[in-house]
This record gives sequence, C-alpha cells and structure tokens, in this order.
Amino acid sequence: MDLQEISDRLEIAELLARYARGLDTKDWDVWRSVFTEDAYIDYRSAGGIDGHRNDVGAWLETTFTMFPMAQHSITNIEPAIDGDTATVRAIFHNPMQFPGVTGPTFFGGVYHHKLARTADGWRSIELVEETAWSSNAPGA
Repeated sequence: MDLQEISDRLEIAELLARYARGLDTKDWDVWRSVFTEDAYIDYRSAGGIDGHRNDVGAWLETTFTMFPMAQHSITNIEPAIDGDTATVRAIFHNPMQFPGVTGPTFFGGVYHHKLARTADGWRSIELVEETAWSSNAPGA
C-alpha cells in the first residue's frame, strides 16, 4: 500500500463518519456535503425513498425529525480504489428510537457507495443502503 492509497482510505473513512454525524445530529448541510450535487441515494430497503441528493435530503429533513435518537455506527469499511473513483462496502449498525415504540429499534446492513475524487475531496455519487435485519421494528 503506497502513501496515496493510505491517504485515500483515511479520507474515505472520514467521509463515512461525516455521513453518520450528519444523520445523527440532523445537520443536513453536513449530510449533503458527503455527496455530489447529482448523487443518487436509495433508502428503499429501510422503508425510505430513492432519488437525487436534494430530494432525498428534503425528505430526510421532514421525516427524520420523528426520531429523537439515532446513532449510526459504520465499520468494516472496504474501499476498492481505482484512480479517482472507488466503490465502498461498509457495515452499518443503527439504533433508533421510534415514536410509540418501547425501547430502541435496531437496524443493520451494508452501505454500498460509489465515490469520485473531486476538487473538494472524495464524494459519494451513489449510495444504496441494503438493510439486512432489524429488531423491535414498528409493526413487527
């Protein structure tokens, strides 16, 4: 592994940490900063929507207010870097508090990102969330 790859891997891990912080703190400017303006995001496996960054961001701003608590942990980050593009597979674990549900609901799965190196650093051009499991989900 050369210095460029080490640097890229660190920057990509920081990008995913910023993604989690943006969601959990409901800081939608931080969340948007993870993506290119024309990025495609797919949250359908978790019961959400898919679309372009600004549309999905507007939906999050409206719907995520119902959750008084969320804590995204992103681990097992596996980037495959090819010059100025990369694909990333990363595991997520997310406890959330749903209104009217006793105790937290837990979700786990995989984030699949396609990234591009931009003048502002690595940015996601596509995110597909693959929710693999949940526990204590509403209506379960």
